[in-house]
Amino acid sequence: MTTVDPVRYSRHLALPQVGQSGQQRLERASVLVVGLGGLGSVASLYLANAGVGHLIINDFDKVDATNLPRQILFHESDVGEFKTHATAERLRAANPAPHVNVLNRRLDTDELRDAVGACSLVLDCTDNFPTRLALNAACVATRTPLVTGAAIRFEGQVAVFLNNDSDSPCYRCLYSDEDENFANCAGQGILAPVAGTIGALLATEALKLLLGLDSGLRNRLWIYDALAGVARTVTIRKAPGCPVCG
Repeated sequence: MTTVDPVRYSRHLALPQVGQSGQQRLERASVLVVGLGGLGSVASLYLANAGVGHLIINDFDKVDATNLPRQILFHESDVGEFKTHATAERLRAANPAPHVNVLNRRLDTDELRDAVGACSLVLDCTDNFPTRLALNAACVATRTPLVTGAAIRFEGQVAVFLNNDSDSPCYRCLYSDEDENFANCAGQGILAPVAGTIGALLATEALKLLLGLDSGLRNRLWIYDALAGVARTVTIRKAPGCPVCG
């Protein structure tokens, strides 16, 4: 059993919900982070700094100047570089303890299922519907917990699916085929800190699950309106005849 750094993680160790055993759980955990944009860059940094032992990061985009206001891991010097490479460098600099593995390509169905099945939890930080559906299907098939989020304009949302019983809904239950053409940041814009807010909440929910704590967002959609300064939650029901979990 590894010895937890008592100084670095002292604020975690002071929490009765974490303590020595909880921090060791984090060190044994592995998380697949898919999408290293405004959500994934924030969430992955928090997970690395929190001491999650193994991070697998997946993206195949390069850093663009328009990313810099909200994708806080990246610097001007990273423009033109692959996001995975820049992210791995920053995470290792922030905390050298976690193992950071890079998947710098679009994963096919089999590769995605293998990657999902090999980890403790998946963080969906992507910005397109087909990838979200593919991730959800892989998580349901392998019974892997999924924490998913999205952000656009002044709005954000987070949901948690444990995928551990046949009576619970999955991400696909939340949407219909007509929802495929979701808006993205390029077309609609986004206030930079909104992405950070959602990314931080994704990391929080992931850490709670890894620690064995209950998530109040299990099978619920948390919806944040930054312009109004309010948030609400909606219960997600299992869709009859869902093609993924039905």
